[in-house]
Amino acid sequence: MKKMMITALSVVMAFSLAACGTKSAPDSAAPQTGGATPAPDKKEVTLKVGATAAPHAEILNSIKAKLKEQGVNLEVKEFTDYVQPNVQVFEKQLDANFFQHTPYLEQFNKDKSMNLVTVTGVHIEPFGGYSQKIKKIDELKDGATVAIPSDPSNGGRALALLEKNNLIKLKEGVGVKGTVRDVLENKKNLKFKELEAAMLPRTLGEVDLALINTNYALEAKLVPTKDALFIESNDSPYVNILVSRPDNKDSEAMQKLAKALTSEDVKKFIDEKYKGAVVPAFK
Repeated sequence: MKKMMITALSVVMAFSLAACGTKSAPDSAAPQTGGATPAPDKKEVTLKVGATAAPHAEILNSIKAKLKEQGVNLEVKEFTDYVQPNVQVFEKQLDANFFQHTPYLEQFNKDKSMNLVTVTGVHIEPFGGYSQKIKKIDELKDGATVAIPSDPSNGGRALALLEKNNLIKLKEGVGVKGTVRDVLENKKNLKFKELEAAMLPRTLGEVDLALINTNYALEAKLVPTKDALFIESNDSPYVNILVSRPDNKDSEAMQKLAKALTSEDVKKFIDEKYKGAVVPAFK
């Protein structure tokens, strides 16, 4: 009996030792990977970018998948105005925006004491004159009402386009910085109605002629190359730009976004989708 108890005790101790040995085995017998632990995948970076719907948000959405492959998660927030996208970038609610041209940004920075900066130029949207009441510009009657953007940079741009089409004459040298007060000759006695740019397509039934930014024309289902009575030439200096802050302009993620926006894929997307209404500003 005593011998049996000793034998049983020996078996229990053997199992206990085996269990202890098994517990420590993973540390001593772990699979080897060249003597180093694999580095974890690089963390994905999210970029929040504000944009007006067409064409800006559409262009951004077209490159989301490509950026995702490069570790950049692009979030696009759409706006219907030209103020909040800049304010939210300045306040760091957004990382960047894509909706404006250089003259507008320069004027905005000056008026609001901000220091937003250009990351890269992307495309040109030729400005156009539209009407639901006339088919040709020479049908514009004496005393007709003409709606133009109320912000200084786009308002001046509209007046310069009217001058180019021989409807008015501005003070010499004002160029695209002119205001209604700078109109020297107005042979048709045109009445100017200054409105927020986003509202202009909605006024077409009320005014005789409206000068509309292409992004808002596209949102209103207008085709600039077909529906505009007259339109800017493709060599317009109003290049639409990606805008950010000085502190994040040169970040790796921002530069990846800039490169994607000026890629051959985006050029092809713009050419095929907008058919001349939007023109790539890069080669």
